[in-house]
Amino acid sequence: MALASEEGVLASETPRLAQSKYSKRVPLKTIFSSNDGGLGFLGERVVIGGWVKSAKEKVKDINPEKVVATRPTPTPKTTPTDVTCVEILQSRIPLFRSIFKAFGGGHHSLREKLDLGHVKPVPTIAYLQVNDGSSVRNLQVVLDSSVAPLSQFTPTGTAILVEGVLRLPTIPGKHDIELTVEKVLHVGTVDHAKYPLAKTRIPLDSLRSYSHLRPRTTTVASVTRIRSSLSQATHAFSQNHGFLYVHMPVITGIDYKGSSEKFQVTTLLNKQDLREEPNEMVDTRPINLEVVKGSIKEKSNRIEELKRSESNKEALILALQDLQKTNELASQLEAREKTNPDIWLMPKKNSSKDFFPQQMYLNVSGQLHLESYACALGNVYSFGPTFQAEKSHSSKHLAESWMVEVEMAFADMEDAMNCAEDYLKFLCQWILEHCSDDMNFVSKRIDKTIVERLQSLASSSFERITYGEAMVVLSQVTDKTFQVKIEWGVVLTDEHER
Repeated sequence: MALASEEGVLASETPRLAQSKYSKRVPLKTIFSSNDGGLGFLGERVVIGGWVKSAKEKVKDINPEKVVATRPTPTPKTTPTDVTCVEILQSRIPLFRSIFKAFGGGHHSLREKLDLGHVKPVPTIAYLQVNDGSSVRNLQVVLDSSVAPLSQFTPTGTAILVEGVLRLPTIPGKHDIELTVEKVLHVGTVDHAKYPLAKTRIPLDSLRSYSHLRPRTTTVASVTRIRSSLSQATHAFSQNHGFLYVHMPVITGIDYKGSSEKFQVTTLLNKQDLREEPNEMVDTRPINLEVVKGSIKEKSNRIEELKRSESNKEALILALQDLQKTNELASQLEAREKTNPDIWLMPKKNSSKDFFPQQMYLNVSGQLHLESYACALGNVYSFGPTFQAEKSHSSKHLAESWMVEVEMAFADMEDAMNCAEDYLKFLCQWILEHCSDDMNFVSKRIDKTIVERLQSLASSSFERITYGEAMVVLSQVTDKTFQVKIEWGVVLTDEHER
């Protein structure tokens, strides 16, 4: 019976909260992710770590019934010292202590008097709002002045690692649960005067000056968690549907878009390494105009064949769009050569000292690589950074962005559309299920309708129309003037799609 009793005690002391595998602390997300908001973990002893987002001090309530009236034993004093009312206010109210300290008040004399025992320190409690980055919610941590000096913990930005017991809040409010600290394991202090993240909201543009502290803001932290979840969802969807993950090179010699602006990679940064070979010029044009004109002729012949057969209208539409893009490319090349005939002629560089024997660039797209893999492995995808050196204020032409690219073997247009629609719906549903707290924050602070739109996208079916039907719809628009005129064969732009 005694053995059974001891086993029962040991079982009851076993924590139900799962610790981090590589740390003895419990992530706050583990506490808040339960359906009851953590109430089921009341009474458990845990270790939590994080940083202080805000704090407030309060004088500890003392029960008069527990105070025993005794006369203190006189202690010999080396120097008689009087305590003023102002000094008593400093000892009891932290705000007064800070104000008088700032104006050079009698803080030091008060400390001496406290050390001599004339004024007994008033017990206080600090209520710390602590976040560890795992959740948008903060845990209220209660620290008694008898456990540790509160002045080290109250400044915003202080890093703490503490051990305590989860209890119901001592002060009713917005918190369902709080941690009463019993042991301080570590504290990383900050200089409150120099710490830039105050209690008030800081514009995102201002945070660029404090890149090392940006993830501590609620907005950046939420976006980071959502992005991490989207990356996980991308891999989950692709792996569940039989796609192989292929890593694309960041540095490549392939010019995917032909006429796009690219970041060139070189180790020749010193002027003495960029010596030019005299009297020798190199044609650096990415695409030859004559080759493009030959391609236009071939595409035009193909279109004539499709028009005569009248068997595949969709193929004709795609061929017309392809011809339109090729004509635009030819026009751009002709305009450049007329403006400056020698624009593509550059002095030959002495590349004998360069790391690469040929011109190399940061990857613009991995599509050409993926196509070769798809021809051998079937369905493949990549997810990685791409780079474009195009100066634009549009969010679609960032210098660096991460892109999901998919290539499917033996698939037609309908298959590709089905895949894209299912992938988008999967992402929307995934975010709603796995990032509910972060999405509630985004809905409250950034976009009030984001949750409803995601729910609509996840549950709705997408309408599909042909190119011809789209042209009919656009031709009926009377309240807007398009920059690109609506006519058969024109490539649909963003303004048309919107």
